[in-house]
Amino acid sequence: MPRNLPEWAHVYRQALAHRIARLRQEAHYPQDAFARRAGLDRRTYQRIEAGTADPTYSALLLIASGLNLTVSELVDIPPPAPVEE
Repeated sequence: MPRNLPEWAHVYRQALAHRIARLRQEAHYPQDAFARRAGLDRRTYQRIEAGTADPTYSALLLIASGLNLTVSELVDIPPPAPVEE
């Protein structure tokens, strides 16, 4: 994971992590069951959902598929509030 990301990039990563977690919960999947459904390692999925790992495009494809969404739908998050640097 890149170390020197600007703060706004961290904010977007957290927003995506929260969206993924919310969508999974709305689909009524426990985290470990969803990781299996999506074909991801449980720990990798936990890190993505916690916002501590940057998901690869392949991981986003698998997560979206597990939720019956497109990647575009999965990552459709409103811009977070501006962060001053």
